[in-house]
Parts: sequence; C-alpha cells; structure tokens
Amino acid sequence: MITRRWVRASVCGLFVTLAAGLFPAGAAAGEPVAKEAPKVELVLDVSGSMRAQDIDGQTRMSAAKQAFNEVLDAVPDEVQLGIRTLGANYPGPDKNLGCKDTKQLYPVGPLDRTEAKTAVATLAPTGWTPIGPALLGAAEDLKGGDATRRIVLITDGEDTCAPLDPCEVARDIAAQGIHLVIDTLGLVPDAKTRDQLICIAEATGGTYTSVQHTAELSGRVRQLVGRAATPVVNPVATEGAKQCTGAPELKPGLYSDRESFGEHRWYRVSVAPGKELRASVSIGADRAVNNDYGVLLRATTLSGREIVRGQEAGDGRTDLISSGLRYPKAGSADDEEPAETVCLQVSNSFSAPATVKTTPGMPVELTIDVVDGPDGASDVASFGLGRGWWLLGVLALTGLLAGLVWGWVSRWRIAVWRTN
Repeated sequence: MITRRWVRASVCGLFVTLAAGLFPAGAAAGEPVAKEAPKVELVLDVSGSMRAQDIDGQTRMSAAKQAFNEVLDAVPDEVQLGIRTLGANYPGPDKNLGCKDTKQLYPVGPLDRTEAKTAVATLAPTGWTPIGPALLGAAEDLKGGDATRRIVLITDGEDTCAPLDPCEVARDIAAQGIHLVIDTLGLVPDAKTRDQLICIAEATGGTYTSVQHTAELSGRVRQLVGRAATPVVNPVATEGAKQCTGAPELKPGLYSDRESFGEHRWYRVSVAPGKELRASVSIGADRAVNNDYGVLLRATTLSGREIVRGQEAGDGRTDLISSGLRYPKAGSADDEEPAETVCLQVSNSFSAPATVKTTPGMPVELTIDVVDGPDGASDVASFGLGRGWWLLGVLALTGLLAGLVWGWVSRWRIAVWRTN
C-alpha cells in the first residue's frame, strides 16, 4: 500500500513538473520567481553541556567552532547568513534568566567571514538550553521579505525551559505560512534529544541529522546552507472554507493550508471546456496520531454532485499520506461556453490521543494543475481517472460477449457429439 501511495504521489508530482514549463514566469502560484538573496541563520547551543569531550577527542564546543570556520569559508556569496546563540551568557541557577539567554551573535546579511569567525571564537560553554526562545528569536531575525529562509539548529541536548515546548514553537512558526524551514542537528544525542529535534524539523518540513564526528557536522551544515541558495518552489498559503460557497479560487500552482483532525475544507477551481483538472493533496502527521487514518480529495459541481474522487488510507507506517484525481472536461463547439467551477473537498480521518494538542492543524499541501484535455479515447484520461463505472461497463460488456461466445461454442460441441 505504501508503494502505491508513493507511486500516485510521484505521478502527480511528475504532472506538476511537466506543466511548469507551460506557464510564463510569475504567472502561477508557487512558481519560482526572481527573489531577494536567501537567508540562513545558524543557531548554536553554547550551554554548559557543550564542555563534554566526546567528539573526535575534543569538546563539543571545539568541534562546533571548527565546523563553523569551515562552513563560513564555504558559504555561497548570494546567501545572507546570521548566527544566533543560546545559553552563551548566563551561567547562574535562575531559570527565568537562563531561559532568556539567547542572542544574535552576527546579524543576517552579507557575510564578512573574518568578523563572523572572530565572533564564534569568543564563545565558551556557559548556561541553559533555551531552544524554544532561540527559535522564536531566529524567526524574528529572518522576518520580512520573500526570500528563502532557513534555520539550522545545532544542539547537544533537549530544551531546559519547559513549559515552552520547542516543538510547539516550530508548529506555530509553520502555521504562520512564512515557509521558514528548520533543520536540526544533534551532537551525540540521547533518545529524548533526538525525538525533540525530529519533531522540530518535521513540523516545518526540515531535516534531522545525528552527528558523531566533526567532519559530519561541517559537511551537513555546508549542505544545508548551500541548499538555501538553490531555487525552490514555495507553496502559497491559503485557507480553505467550510463549504464550496465562498471558498478560495485557486489557480494552477502549489498551496499550503492547515487542517484539524477530521475536518473538511473546500476550494474552487475553474475548468474551461477542453481542459483537464489534475489535483493532488498531501497531509503530514506532524505529531503523534492514532493508527488507521485516511485522506479524501473529492471534486463536485456547485450543486453538490460528485464528479470524481481520490482517496487513500494509512495505518501508521508513514507520516505522510497523499491522494490525487483527474477530471477532463469535454470540449464544446460553442466558443462562448463559460468555464465550469469545480469544488474540491479535502477531508481527513486522523485522530489522536487526548494528550496530543490539536492546534495548529496538520500541514496540508495542495497541487493544482489545469492542462489541455485528451484528444482521443486512446488516452485513459478521456475516461476520467476515478470514474469506476466506465471500467465496470466495459467489464460487464466483455463478460456478456464472452459468455455468449462460450455458450454458442458449448452448444455446437454438444451438437457435434450427439451427431457422432
């Protein structure tokens, strides 16, 4: 079942990729356009635990400094880079003060390598581990503009400033729709640290990496900083309605939304005669959920009549579930015939234990494409993917003809046997 799910998601992704070349620059939602320089902020844990000497015979802090120097030498010229620390200044026992100990060491902007290296060289393991406040500070540092934004968090321990849960902070950042990705790296992490860092990364579509050696750290950070300089398609934030009436009208492109457990959200798409609607949806389980869940993507008319649907079920073996559909609208001899408004319903059947927070909703990514419809019946799309009654009719007719032929052959063989 997982294989089928990924095949369907891959096919939908292929359709979007092939269609991207059909639109002029800037014409479609979510299409990459000329933007300002990408922004990256490295967030480094400088808490007391960074004194541990277990990375290639040196302290974690020394390994981090060495990696930073190598990374700073390799930062692409087009990347605006900043550095923020957590736990670098307050060594005392007061939790209120320790949990405010996060500071921007180097401002986000064009990189002066010498100045940045000098700032990093002054760091010494000191205090607490306020990951949540540091993420909030980093998000503020990267605020504004439409540049690609990325936070790279490097820490050796879990947050020590509860009840501000850094995983909830990451979800809140993702829910703002600013497309800020958080990647996390754990230095010789224990199980709790690993789980927390995975949760932070998954909440924003980032990655988690466990680091045991200095070379791994520098190589991974260089890779992540370089990735920020690579043009990507950023989803356009939208908000579905509770019914088709008043739902947002979507153009071809990539969109993001948030959907609560068991919720239905509606969107609208215009499909002209002779065109084909191709849509797919993916919902990410960015928190602990119960096994057995599903997603439904349904296309209906304004009156509520179902046109076609795509659905998929999961059983907890993956944190992403996707489905898609295709709807070809027949061409018309009347050039003045208006486009049809198709209502798209996205529903999910997720549930979660009572201890799991339901807000913000789970991340939804919706892909919309409208292409030229099929020219002939040889194209399977001309039958409408998902319209099972077409296939049922063909099978029924085939079965009827096969039965008649077999019956005639059987009667003929019996007649011959009696004659002989």
